[in-house]
Amino acid sequence: MYAFFIGFVATFFPVFDVPVFWPILLFYWIVLFTVTMRRQIELMIKYRYVPFTFGKRTYGKRSSSTDTTANLPKD
Repeated sequence: MYAFFIGFVATFFPVFDVPVFWPILLFYWIVLFTVTMRRQIELMIKYRYVPFTFGKRTYGKRSSSTDTTANLPKD
C-alpha cells in the first residue's frame, strides 16, 4: 500500500514523467517474466504439462446422460 501511495503521488510531479521507448519496456517485461517463471516453466516441460485441452489425452469412454438415467429405480 505504501508503494502505491508513493507511485500515485509521483504522478503529479513532472520530474518523474520519464519517456520510455516501448520496445525496451517490452523486452524488460519478457526478461523479468522469464527469470521469475523459470522454475515453473522447467517443471511444465519436465512433466509435459499442456495448459490447453486440445492437446490432452482422453481416458475411457464418457457415458451419455441417457445411460445413467436408464439405471435409476422407478418410484
